[in-house]
Amino acid sequence: MLSEFELIARYFAGPAQSTVPGATSGVVQGPGDDCAVLAPTPGSQLAVSVDTSLAEVHFPADAPATAIGHRALAVALSDLAAMGARARWCVMAISLPEVDDAWLAGFAEGFHALCRACDVALAGGDVTRGPLSVSVTVHGEIPAGQALSRGGGRAGDVLAVTGALGGGRGGLEAWQAGVRELDDPLLAAYLLPLPRLAAGEALRGLAHCAIDISDGLLVDLDHLCSAGGLGAELDVAALPLSDGLVARLGETGAREAALCGGDDYELLISLPSAQFATARQGLAALDVPLTAIGRLRETPGIAGVDADLLHNGWRHFPGGAS
Repeated sequence: MLSEFELIARYFAGPAQSTVPGATSGVVQGPGDDCAVLAPTPGSQLAVSVDTSLAEVHFPADAPATAIGHRALAVALSDLAAMGARARWCVMAISLPEVDDAWLAGFAEGFHALCRACDVALAGGDVTRGPLSVSVTVHGEIPAGQALSRGGGRAGDVLAVTGALGGGRGGLEAWQAGVRELDDPLLAAYLLPLPRLAAGEALRGLAHCAIDISDGLLVDLDHLCSAGGLGAELDVAALPLSDGLVARLGETGAREAALCGGDDYELLISLPSAQFATARQGLAALDVPLTAIGRLRETPGIAGVDADLLHNGWRHFPGGAS
């Protein structure tokens, strides 16, 4: 059986590292020492976020190891996308019930493949024995003063979302129904989400505010409205639905999944109506659709949706704010 340090050397350091040109730039000291030493780009501010993924809470324990590795990094990178940050580095802590070489090889493959795709360097981490969980801390850079936030919205702003909604919930239900082919669009949306990093960077200077839709559109819209002291009006009929969602869940179920399902990792933004066409065109060049779904308003609350749905969405502790 591999020791902790042999495991790190084999799967998370050295040849397993991202080899995309520039991915490791700024890493003065990487895996293998007590700390990573990083050199940020002059004139940039750091954006840092951490996300923990637990087996049977955030992903099925028997999901493909490659998908677990990909997903653990993707959900953390999505927070950088919402800030308009360029992803640079990550550190990862994993607890494992046992050392399974085949599983670790698959996990590392999925994790490092997304590192390469997003030009992110794994700069360090930790390995322990315990129930399967993965915590990823991501570091990004933003030109000074240009970070997007949740609280910058203004009354009259157009509300818009990237991509399509409901795929996270639809993919979970597909998995529970026995679907295992990762080329199924709903299952791929659930297990292999793609963080909208390029879209987030493109929206700097256009969007007033942004948030990633990880807890569900309504829950995260409520966060955005609360941060800005505003309300919103949604056009539910305009919601872009993931491919195959209506066929799996029906029209009503698909709309509820888009509103409350969570795990979509798309961006919800507000921006001036005069900037919407420019933003949509810019994201289209990245092959990322942008759809207007409503407006911010001065009156508190979210109008246009069934009141029974307003408190649905993902919360680890339902009694308080997520």
